[in-house]
Parts: sequence; C-alpha cells; structure tokens
Amino acid sequence: MPAQEPGSSRLAYIDWMRGLACLLMFQTHCYDSWLTAGARQSRFFMYSQLGGTFPAPLFLFLAGVSFALVTEKLWEKSLSPVQIATRTIRRGAEIFAFGLLFRLQEFVLAMGWSPWTDLLRVDILNTIGLSMMLMGGVCWLVLSAVGRTESGSRTRLALVAASSLTAALISLLTPPLWTTWRPRWLPWPLESYINGVHNLGAPQSWLFPIFPWSAFAFAGLAVGFVLQSPWVRGREARIFFAVGAGGVAMVEAARWVNARPWHVYAVYDFWHTSPAFFLIRLGMLMAILSASYAWCRWGAGQWRFSPLIQLGQASLLVYWVHMEFVYGRLSILHKHGVGIGAATVGLVVICVGMVALAAFRTRSKRRQAVAPYRTSESLCDNGSTFTASR
Repeated sequence: MPAQEPGSSRLAYIDWMRGLACLLMFQTHCYDSWLTAGARQSRFFMYSQLGGTFPAPLFLFLAGVSFALVTEKLWEKSLSPVQIATRTIRRGAEIFAFGLLFRLQEFVLAMGWSPWTDLLRVDILNTIGLSMMLMGGVCWLVLSAVGRTESGSRTRLALVAASSLTAALISLLTPPLWTTWRPRWLPWPLESYINGVHNLGAPQSWLFPIFPWSAFAFAGLAVGFVLQSPWVRGREARIFFAVGAGGVAMVEAARWVNARPWHVYAVYDFWHTSPAFFLIRLGMLMAILSASYAWCRWGAGQWRFSPLIQLGQASLLVYWVHMEFVYGRLSILHKHGVGIGAATVGLVVICVGMVALAAFRTRSKRRQAVAPYRTSESLCDNGSTFTASR
C-alpha cells in the first residue's frame, strides 16, 4: 500500500530523488575519508568517486524544480512579483547563511589544524543559497515584464525560456571564466564564487562556484515550470517518459559533439568546465527524474516505509550531521586507515543512523505541526521546508 495518495506521488519523487542524492553522498564521503592510500588506488574507489559526481547536481537540480513549484503556488495566490521575489530570495539568503554557519562550525570543531581560509570556502550550501537568490531575481524580472495572463501559459513559457537561457549562458561562460577570462582583479574570496579559485591561485574542481553549478539549478527551474503546466498534468505519465527519453538523447548528442575534432574554447577541460559534460550530466538527471517518478508511482518507492524519502525530507540535517561523523573529529573510523570492507561497514552504520535521524526529525515535525506536512506546499531546498503560505 503506498504511503501517500497517488495524487501526491509526483511530489514524493522529489523527496525520493533527493534521498538518492544523500545515499550517493554518504558513500562518496565515507570511502574518500576512510580508505587507505592503497585502497584508494583500486577500481572500486574509482567507481565510488564517479558516483560522487551526482549528489551536487541532484541537489541543485531539485532545488530548481522545488523553487518552480513554490513560485507557481505563490503566483496562483495572486501575490505580486515583488512579494514572490521577497519570499523566495529571502529563503535563498537563509540557506546561504546556513552555509556560512556550517563553515564556521567546521572551523571551530577543527580548531588547531584547519586554516582560517576554510571559513570562506565555497561549499554546496553556499551555492544552493546563491542559486535560489539568482532564480528569485530572474523570476521577478520575467513576472514583472510579462505580467499576469488569463491562462498563465504565456507567463509560464517566458519563465521556462528565461530559466533555460540562463542555464545555457552559465554553462557556456564557465570555460573562459575558469581560464582566459578569469576575474583576477577580484579579491580571491569573491573570485572563488565565480570559478572556485579559493586562495590557491587556480580554480579548484572540489569547490562549488556559480559557474557551472548554478546552471543545474536553472535547468531544474525550467523543468519544474514545465511540469506545472495544466497540459502536462493531464498527460503526466507520458510527459515524464518523454523527459527521460529526452535526457538519454541529450547525453548521446553531447557525447557526439564532444567527440568532434574541433573545439570552440582555447582551453578545453571536459571533466570540469565543458558544456558537453554539463549536458551529459543534465541528461542523466532527467533520466533519473523519470525513473524516480515511475518508482514512486508504480513501484515500491512509497511502500510502507521509504528510507530514501525519509532522507530526502531531512537532507539538510543529515548532510550537516554526517559530515562530522565522516570527516570531523567525531569520525567513527580512522581516517585513511581502513580497507574497503571496514569502510563499507562504516557506511552502513552512517546510512542507518542518518535514516533514523531523518525519521525522528520528520515525525517530530509532524506532531508539532497544526496541519499535516505536505510536500506540495513546501520548497525542500536541500531538505529545508519553506511553506508557500509563509
């Protein structure tokens, strides 16, 4: 028996997909933190880290989808573009503040062996918050320019177009902003938000600057507005299948373009900055989106108790807590000191513990709430709840 009514399944898949991102994040961090130097040379570790390329795009993409759902609901409540922008941008600022607070916590807990520059590191929460603020600004511009139409189709089309163009622009500008167009005139803490340079003199692939990461959020924003169309709602299953098929086609098209002997950019880095790699990952996200919807509507995604949905509903909390038990001084295993078997046992412990924590948090919240928790009325940007009626 599904845990939710069929009408809510199209929103449960968001939590399920975010929970999948948490699971991939756990395995990436655990193996990266605990495996010995020898184990890190194995094919197993290579594939583990390859799976680690998905959590950040998933979180950002889903933040965009959820942002579209909330913006649409606020628009349906006849709020003005300024009111919508105020609420959504404010929520983005809150997430950005959480990112700064997280860095402060990590610095304090690591006092003595963490450099002060870690306080200014551009991490995933910082980028999610900034992306939300940027999405709020773009939506405000479009809603102000287009205005309110009777059917809303013209407004929605303009929002989809603006979101898609912004995602494309961010992706296309990433290679030069990392190389030939680097804004070296900016102080490194500010430049780092453009290309992740930090204080190391060159862009770092392990950071999360606006270019290219915010492009995933804007792509999710475009997809979210498409899914809110009344025409799409009446053909939901077929549209989600088409989204998945389109994602696969996008992957193959990007691979074909990348295989051509010519390149547009003076410096071409496929794995970190190329628009082709962005399209490949975006196509895979669309395929995962389609599969997640099918799993939550017709599969076991909502049977009785879903660990992934639990993680998805509390992803900010489990992200925050697990980092200290994997990378921090409270690490449950010796860092860079165990083999694959022991690290896998530790991973299982982390997963079980985080699911239990997420379930406790979700049930506590439901008991305290006046009305039942409904994903359809909240923006679960990386696990935080933002009610449309706020």
